[in-house]
Amino acid sequence: MLLTEKMKQDVFSKSERAVVEYLFIEREHIQDKTMKQIAAATYTHPSMLSRIAHKLDFPGWIELKDAFLAEIEYLNRHFSDIDANYPFTARDNLMAVANKVAALKQMTIEDTLSLLDHEAYERAVTMLSEAKHIKIFSVIHNLLLCHDFKSKMNRIGKQVSLCEFDAEFEAANSDETTCALLISYTGESDYTLGLIPYLKQRSVPMLALTSLGENAISSQADCTLRLTTRERLYSKIGSFTSNDSIHCLLDLLYAGVFSTDYETNMAYKVHISKRFDHRKSSNEIMQED
Repeated sequence: MLLTEKMKQDVFSKSERAVVEYLFIEREHIQDKTMKQIAAATYTHPSMLSRIAHKLDFPGWIELKDAFLAEIEYLNRHFSDIDANYPFTARDNLMAVANKVAALKQMTIEDTLSLLDHEAYERAVTMLSEAKHIKIFSVIHNLLLCHDFKSKMNRIGKQVSLCEFDAEFEAANSDETTCALLISYTGESDYTLGLIPYLKQRSVPMLALTSLGENAISSQADCTLRLTTRERLYSKIGSFTSNDSIHCLLDLLYAGVFSTDYETNMAYKVHISKRFDHRKSSNEIMQED
């Protein structure tokens, strides 16, 4: 859950709520404000800020302030002109629809890249590279997005399984040589969460692709990469940004694994493709030497 969503929950007193509402009004303008200045503006005591921070599971006001400002900066970036939930309207003609959806895809890639932490990405690539077997656990509509990733990884000799059926047994039959890739936009899926005890019991490294903010899956994964977090659960035309963000991260993971042994992977992929890929084309651009 995003911090800004947690701050809207009904867990604050009337005085605390006044401070929270002030933070939402001022947003990035609280950057240079002191605790005393915020307290004076809200007719409260500076200690109120610390109490709010503790209710939101932060050690103090400074940590809450930094996290709040970082999230506001993220929410301000990109998507300023297009609503991820309703990227086009009933009044748009077909070309307007096409252009808006294309623009949304471009924004999603930029947004996903902006969330990519270098250390987490490096660790994720290492986990996948070192694994003898990669198992992907997610709900069915996310697994449908993973077939291309599985195909590309298989073409460089990496064994990938999409655990659509008997996921509990797949988790229980894994070990430390397996890497479990958990994909959940909400990070709160009961289906995926239910597999974690089996994975932990078997010492299986877990890599999560999930939304921004702390959630149940990211708190237990060994490494987490963040998905674009712009969509509501149901009130939307389609899962454009979440799906595109998953695709983008999977492509980045494949590219990262490929780059760890570039020459070997390229030689193996070309050899396999020459032997088993029998497609033909009269288009000169597509023709091989």
